[in-house]
Amino acid sequence: MSTIEEKVVQSRGTGIVKVVFASLVGTAVEWYDFFLYGSAAALVFGSQFFPKSDPVTGTLLAFGTYALGFVARPLGGIVFGHFGDRVGRKKMLVLSLLTMGLATIAIGLLPNYAAIGVAAPILLLGCRLLQGFAVGGEWGGAVLMAAEHGDDARRGFWSSWPQAGVALGNLLATAVLWILALVQPDAAFDAWGWRIPFLLSAVLVLTGLWVRLSIEESPLFQRTVASRERRPLIEVIRRYPREIVLAMGMRLAENISYYLFTVISITFLTTYAGTPADKDTILTALVVGSAVQFVLIPVIGAVSDRIGRRPLYLAGAIGVAVWIYPFLELVGTRSAGPITLAVVVGLILHALMYAPQAAFFAELFGTTVRYTGASVGYQLASILAGAPAPIIALKLLGDPANPNLAAVTIYLAIASALTVIAVLAAKETARTSLEK
Repeated sequence: MSTIEEKVVQSRGTGIVKVVFASLVGTAVEWYDFFLYGSAAALVFGSQFFPKSDPVTGTLLAFGTYALGFVARPLGGIVFGHFGDRVGRKKMLVLSLLTMGLATIAIGLLPNYAAIGVAAPILLLGCRLLQGFAVGGEWGGAVLMAAEHGDDARRGFWSSWPQAGVALGNLLATAVLWILALVQPDAAFDAWGWRIPFLLSAVLVLTGLWVRLSIEESPLFQRTVASRERRPLIEVIRRYPREIVLAMGMRLAENISYYLFTVISITFLTTYAGTPADKDTILTALVVGSAVQFVLIPVIGAVSDRIGRRPLYLAGAIGVAVWIYPFLELVGTRSAGPITLAVVVGLILHALMYAPQAAFFAELFGTTVRYTGASVGYQLASILAGAPAPIIALKLLGDPANPNLAAVTIYLAIASALTVIAVLAAKETARTSLEK
């Protein structure tokens, strides 16, 4: 038995647990940093970096810098995907984690508009672009390490753990903001307290690096030494154009709904349906919802191994379109119980798409271009979906005194319809081999 074959066999025992844990921790750290920005944009960035605007306009401008982070994600996916397919998944995952950590810590140290004027939002934008670039390379590498170390029969389960890391990252980011909002007066939180979660990223990044440096490279990738593509991006476009388009289509409802259920829910409650004092209520709901989603994602991933990726994905795409109107109505009650119900149900429906997504996308592409293909399809959709979602939703809601809930419902319904079409056009990939 060759050395690589031995590693493949070994990775299907306790080794896969170590690899999955490393993917989970690293992904949680990266997405803690990325989601923290979105929450802070909804809560404080408008007043800190765009103080000359009215509250709604300031929030829109803050979301503008938030959206530009998504623009950098395809570039990160291309660059990290290229080198991930050329020199290895592990090296790129370490580099992406370092880049994200440095950008996030820098945000925590940035002077605000009152201190340095227009330079403040410009520097904020630069940090956000670095965050987007880093997270653009993170997702593909993390899910492929889990998928390529695992076996065909349980790939949905193993690959779903990095997806659970995304929920864990959002849980950590929201929980830290929630705790600070509880123990600090609003004035202190707005003045300096919001910086603490960004600076805490240093501890999380060091932990993530320690874990990631301890794992082995993907055995499937090691088998491609003689056949690695010199130009993975060109090859994936030439050989898998249909798969890229399908991956983008499948991302629309998933990505848009997630940011409506998380980021926009904060703004909707504090700006449209209530007052800034209500931020404790929505942050509590998001903590509960993220915790539930974190637990459910691996369960749904395991179910996808038994019944397939497509049925679950279709149920999630249809479910979020049906739920968005009740979701906004429940958040508008300003009551803790209904708000928590709204968020928890929304994130469960989202998990029906997100849990099988990692395995689904990995199974669409061959090993020599898999990092590039999965990353490009995933990240290009982010520009059309997650990036503008908060801005579009705020514009559609319109007047805070009379928000247009129907317009937001139609917006997500259109995205869901496109996702349903993409899923129906895709082949079922559960239990297929990645040896291609």
